[in-house]
Amino acid sequence: MQTPQLYIGIDVHKKSWSVSIRTDLFEHKTFNMPSEPEKLIRYVNQHFKDYPVECCYEASCCGFVPYRQLEQAGWKIKVLNPSDIPRSAKNKDQKNDRIDCRNLAKQLQSGHLIGIHVPDEQREQLRSLFRQKNNLTKVMRKLKSQIKGELLYYGIKIPAQLDNVAWTRKMTTWLEDLEWKYVTGQLSLQSKLKHLSFVRQEWLIINKELRQYVSACFNNDYKLLMTIPGVGPVIAIGILAELGDIRRFNKFDQLASYVGIIPSVYSSGETIQTRGLTYRSKGILRSYLIESAWVSVRRDPTMQSYYRSHAGKQPNKIIIKVAHKLLRRIWHIIKTGEGYKLGLVAGNVEPG
Repeated sequence: MQTPQLYIGIDVHKKSWSVSIRTDLFEHKTFNMPSEPEKLIRYVNQHFKDYPVECCYEASCCGFVPYRQLEQAGWKIKVLNPSDIPRSAKNKDQKNDRIDCRNLAKQLQSGHLIGIHVPDEQREQLRSLFRQKNNLTKVMRKLKSQIKGELLYYGIKIPAQLDNVAWTRKMTTWLEDLEWKYVTGQLSLQSKLKHLSFVRQEWLIINKELRQYVSACFNNDYKLLMTIPGVGPVIAIGILAELGDIRRFNKFDQLASYVGIIPSVYSSGETIQTRGLTYRSKGILRSYLIESAWVSVRRDPTMQSYYRSHAGKQPNKIIIKVAHKLLRRIWHIIKTGEGYKLGLVAGNVEPG
């Protein structure tokens, strides 16, 4: 006798869900409901008591709240990357919520769906704070560009000794002391400076809070990461926030694919094309790793030697290889629990 099983595909939205329910034998029902997980749980318990339940939904603005609420009912839940869901040509041509959730239920029953990693709430909220700091960094850069653009527009030249990426107190004082023909020009600049000052102060506070929190909650991994040349506090916090526990990756290739430090490959017959970096990535972390790779090349003789061995190629392509090697080093150190020593890793063996 075949074991009863229930498969549920959900198209999640802010105010409503489209739900498709299938048993191991037939399609049961497709319907719309308010975005209240307890109502779906109550319906399933009423009509399919003691059925094992598998459920899935696409990752969306609702995050992992539905996952955690449905998991408490004892269901097996998968959160899906929308790009990973198989769709027929008909699904692409005719799309609505009912069709989407029915397709999810069918694909779930066939066993073709692979869920993404769901972080625990502590890591997820750490990631939110880290990304907020990154957002503030972008705002500061934008404000500085606006200020420089306004000065250029009015023909005001910044003294060469002050025109640096990192603005000093002297630069701010010079901007504040600028004399304008009309008060409106001065007010416009002062408004931007006030905004920049506020954002910078908020950035400093969040940066301090991040360091204190990570030191208190993930101190061992934080210290291990900081032993690697090129990995400073910002990169270390980014790794812990964006990747979570690296120990969950059994193979380095899984980690490299997750971060996006792998090429995009197209192969058909005798045609093999290796393109640029894959578009699927942890965008923030990948960019930070590449920046960190430049620092590592300057500070670590092993990385310098590796960089030199690829001399003649484009520097931007070489640094991607260095970033890949740096990520392998990060994975190795967290897995072994041994801090890095220049040129030496775990028994005088440098990971390839």
